Amino acid sequence: MSVLDLFNVTDKVVVVTGASSGLGVRFATAFAEAGADVVLAARRADRLTETAAQVEALGRKALTVAADVSDPADCQRVIDSAVETFGRVDILINNAGIGTAVPATRETPEQFRSVIDVNLNGSYWMAQAAGRVMQPGSAIVNISSILGLTTAGLPQAAYAASKAAIVGLTRDLAQQWGTRKGIRVNAIAPGFFESEMTDTYAPGYIESQMPRVLLGRMGDPSELAATAIWLSSAAGGYVTGQTIAVDGGITVT
Repeated sequence: MSVLDLFNVTDKVVVVTGASSGLGVRFATAFAEAGADVVLAARRADRLTETAAQVEALGRKALTVAADVSDPADCQRVIDSAVETFGRVDILINNAGIGTAVPATRETPEQFRSVIDVNLNGSYWMAQAAGRVMQPGSAIVNISSILGLTTAGLPQAAYAASKAAIVGLTRDLAQQWGTRKGIRVNAIAPGFFESEMTDTYAPGYIESQMPRVLLGRMGDPSELAATAIWLSSAAGGYVTGQTIAVDGGITVT
């Protein structure tokens, strides 16, 4: 197999959560560009239609499933729909996530739990449902964050806790499913990429963090998507249980 063939995901079936906007859309279109059919899941069904149109314009099939990943029944329905339509699930991109920026002394239990429910619990329910049907050679990529590895001058206890927990979840699922099921589980910890979350940052915040970024710029979403394709393809076939920081060097400063 040639090096380029190792990155081939043609005719794979990929489930992308949080696929209605931002990085989720880029994950979906990148996999379509690489030849995969894509199952798109998110709460905003109207915006999923837009993502599906982009996938289909690239010549691949798209299935949309309105779902809230904090609900285990919805997660199971996403995977059941994928299997019913495509016959299998090869790759799961656990991208759905939310954040808050509430000082720790003022954050309510409801605010904290809502973030954990989507970011951590939702990733687990999706992985659990996918893990039941995935065949050997399948792959799961969880989306953590550099805030799970370091701090960034923001009051984001719930978000940071959820993303740090994703690192542990990834490691444990890789251990459980590697030998027994042949499923690889890895995580990506993005740095600063344009997204709905970065759009909410105060003016000047990202610029204030640039001295920590060794490459001196924000990331391009295509760079993140390419990492997901590497981890999901045969090119990443000997990588499991790892969290890959795609952050321009923030975590080494």
